[in-house]
Amino acid sequence: MFAIAEVGSKQYKVIKDEILCIPRVSKKSAKGKSASGGKEISLNRVLLIVDGKDVKIGAPYIKGAKVVCEILADIKGPKRIAFKFRRRKSSQKKTGHRELLSRVRVKDIAKG
Repeated sequence: MFAIAEVGSKQYKVIKDEILCIPRVSKKSAKGKSASGGKEISLNRVLLIVDGKDVKIGAPYIKGAKVVCEILADIKGPKRIAFKFRRRKSSQKKTGHRELLSRVRVKDIAKG
C-alpha cells in the first residue's frame, strides 16, 4: 500500500514505516529551539492511494484521507550555491542557502 501526498508544492510517494525529508513543518518555540521530537502531524492533501488492486484517485484530493507521520528531527538540507559572473566587468556574486527540512516517519495511511 502506498499513497501520493502533497506537502508544500512537492509531491511525495509515501509507504508505511518509510522515512523521508519534507519541508519544515514544526514551529520554533519562544526560546528559538525547534518544537519537534516525537510530535505527530497529518498530511491531509492525499492525491492517490493504491492498496493492491484498489486504487483511489482524488479530484484533486481524496476526502477524509490522510497520512499520519511522526517528526523525528528538524534538519538542514544540502548547501546550494548560486554564482553569478559577468565577464570583463570584474563583477561576480556568490550566494547560497540551505533549506530547512523535517525528517519524518510515516506511521499510517488512512483511506478516509
